[in-house]
Amino acid sequence: MSKATDDTIMKFPCQFPIKVMGKISDDFDVIVGDIIKKHVPELSEDLIKSRTSKEGNYIAVTVTIEAKSREQLDNIYLDLTKHKKVLMAL
Repeated sequence: MSKATDDTIMKFPCQFPIKVMGKISDDFDVIVGDIIKKHVPELSEDLIKSRTSKEGNYIAVTVTIEAKSREQLDNIYLDLTKHKKVLMAL
């Protein structure tokens, strides 16, 4: 797929949900929020939602941002997946 095609798949700016999963911990949602805030300084706390797994071993945090570019999203995902507590970012 060419670069021109990649850029036309999504129109920016747009609302974009980022889902991040990890093992349950008291500060996981704060860690995720802090990482994303490096790239989206105006991020509001009320856009960060978390939910624990049925058995209480994992947590999923969903953060909806106004994405400005593909590069911004790529950088967010790179920073999230580098963190040792993050198991997966979608």
